[in-house]
Amino acid sequence: MSIPSVEPVSTGMYQPTTQAPGTSGPDKEMFLQLLVAQLRYQDPMNPADSSQFLSQSAQFTSLEKMQDVADQTSALLAAQVSFGASNLVGKPVTYLDADGGSVSGTVQSVTYDANGPMLVVDGTQVSLGQIQTVGAPYTPPTADDTTPDTPSTP
Repeated sequence: MSIPSVEPVSTGMYQPTTQAPGTSGPDKEMFLQLLVAQLRYQDPMNPADSSQFLSQSAQFTSLEKMQDVADQTSALLAAQVSFGASNLVGKPVTYLDADGGSVSGTVQSVTYDANGPMLVVDGTQVSLGQIQTVGAPYTPPTADDTTPDTPSTP
């Protein structure tokens, strides 16, 4: 019958870790702490395989790179939404107001806050999620747009 080894528990072992705002998963610091703890408290009669540590390190590096790609994709999406909002300036839109009614107006400008771009429609701030329709900007006819009344001869 094998008896597992027992290690003393120190009070500082279970202190909460501080995470940077916006991070929600394991980070490199935590991974390294776990790796050191595994090495420190391993059974001397049955040491851990070094290939497992290499495998874990490679998996963590892969996870970090995937997180970097996800962060960059998120930043790209935010930039694309911002540029899309700026393209709406001067266009007529219809949006839902706070009462659920449809209101029409022309986008005058775009402001940016922590929640993303906000359109200013006839003096009212409107989020992109409230927009129902977008029309082409009105362009008055010019003298070049008129067609002659007489048919052209070939």
